[in-house]
Amino acid sequence: MVAIVDKDLCTGCGACVDSCPVEAISMSAEDLAVIDADTCVDCGDCVEICPVDAISLE
Repeated sequence: MVAIVDKDLCTGCGACVDSCPVEAISMSAEDLAVIDADTCVDCGDCVEICPVDAISLE
């Protein structure tokens, strides 16, 4: 499993970036969350913190 960002829902708030314990999430030039699948440990912290439910584990 890996965290996936729905780019249509992401508002670029950055809450997921701050919540990631392994720093697998960064913000793109378009202010959208980008998750590094190789670094992500599937903890689900970003899924829980996202205020618009733009992240899911798949």
